Amino acid sequence: MANAKASSPPLAEALAGATSEAVALALAVEWARERFGADSCDLLEAVPGGGLVLTASTHLTELVGRVRVGRNVGLVGRALESGRKQTVSHGLTDDDRFAAIPTVDEPAYNSGIAVPLRAGETKLGVIFLRRAGSWVPTPAESRRLDEAASQLGLAWRVWRVAHESGSHSNRLQALAEVTDMLTGTPYLEEILQHLVNLTARRFNYGVVSLRLLDPARNELVLRAAYSLHRAYPRRPVVNLDESIHGRVIKRGRPVVVEDVAAEPSFAGQDLALEHGLRSMVAVPLKLHNRTVGVMSCYAAQVREFPSDEVAILETIAKQAAVSIEHAKLQVRDTLMQEMHHRVKNNLQQVASLLRIQARQSHYRTLEEALHDTLGRIEAIASVHDLLSREDLDHVSILSIAEALVLAQQRSFVRPDRQIEFCVRGVDVHLDTMQATQISLILNELVQNAVIHGFNKTTSGEIHVTIEQEQDTVHVWVSNNGDPLPDQFDPKKSRLGLQIVEGLSRSLLGSFTMEEKLGWTIGNVSFPRTAGA
Repeated sequence: MANAKASSPPLAEALAGATSEAVALALAVEWARERFGADSCDLLEAVPGGGLVLTASTHLTELVGRVRVGRNVGLVGRALESGRKQTVSHGLTDDDRFAAIPTVDEPAYNSGIAVPLRAGETKLGVIFLRRAGSWVPTPAESRRLDEAASQLGLAWRVWRVAHESGSHSNRLQALAEVTDMLTGTPYLEEILQHLVNLTARRFNYGVVSLRLLDPARNELVLRAAYSLHRAYPRRPVVNLDESIHGRVIKRGRPVVVEDVAAEPSFAGQDLALEHGLRSMVAVPLKLHNRTVGVMSCYAAQVREFPSDEVAILETIAKQAAVSIEHAKLQVRDTLMQEMHHRVKNNLQQVASLLRIQARQSHYRTLEEALHDTLGRIEAIASVHDLLSREDLDHVSILSIAEALVLAQQRSFVRPDRQIEFCVRGVDVHLDTMQATQISLILNELVQNAVIHGFNKTTSGEIHVTIEQEQDTVHVWVSNNGDPLPDQFDPKKSRLGLQIVEGLSRSLLGSFTMEEKLGWTIGNVSFPRTAGA
């Protein structure tokens, strides 16, 4: 077992060589790991709307900025929400409070301590220390953990205040930092989130949001946002015809609103004022004289935006547009290289489903069994079809649902049944792994509703509803056909619902099915992974 090193240098000395916040945090986690004799140390930052994002790590450096933890999820989530240390002295991975990162193979850790970081009343994040062996902290060690967390929180806050002056030199430094950042990562989501975070901090903005244009729907879709207010509401979609953002797209030039309270065309004045936002500048993301998105920056006071500040924001936005296009090309190239790997994984998934089916005896004919198999294979295929047409690294749940509903109408609705379908909700985007799993879940729930919900009932409705609450996604499939059997238990029910139950667990989520007000409602809730 590792032992704490009392001889480790003071935190101020450890951070003395930091040239940026990212470097300072990387040095801080290494300092904490060494100071407490841990085998690993992660620092997770509290994000607007709840939850945490991995900001520095001694062993998962390639996942910094890409791993997101939902509100009150895992030891770190509970530490943040409660404001108290969470300790597991042994059997870490078996503890109910522990949440593993999906698809990431980590070393085996037997113990861990999550300590919240604060600056005054502000929750900054959590530091998570782990050991391969058991770890029962002594009262003295526990006090030193609290002291170290206080030092880290204060140092983090001081660093930001010192580097958020918004001076002219700071703006130029922001431009240089953005340039380095944009050329330093191939991941689109990481580019966008780092961009809004850095812009907000360097220019001392209360909120920065970045939206990309969806020409087919004439909408701007929110892809990244930074806010000092955790509860600040984010509209996922903005219509071009009803917003200042649309004016930026049409003109291809920045739009400044000196006071949103006095601007009649500004939507959401009450919410902006409630969260202390007064002035706004929106700049276009332009690529080859084509506007592909808008970056909006909000200040907490009524003020002008100097021409040099707007010019630098325009330059940052233009560089971001080029980097976004470059990232998409890189992702497409990576996807082509990895396609054989995906096909192999999906064939293995199909093989697993076939093995489960082979153990079932409820099929009356071979044709019925083949129809079930075909539907599951088409559900997987639909994700990769959307992947080739959309944002490459993200797939829309609404698009998946619409494609699957269309396939179910063609394949499973009997000619003597009159069933109306409705797909609605927010346009949540998922990474490829989660998209494949949710497509199989939706396929099973919609097929179950068609076949078993309308076995006796000849007409009715099937609704698919998508909602997102903070970092949790909710998917409902409801029908007003045949009621559920008495003492119905989805865990002991037909194969399709058993598959839904298993896939929900693999998403770290839950599945329920119940009768309510004449509707049979299947609900799957799961945390949206980082980078999605």
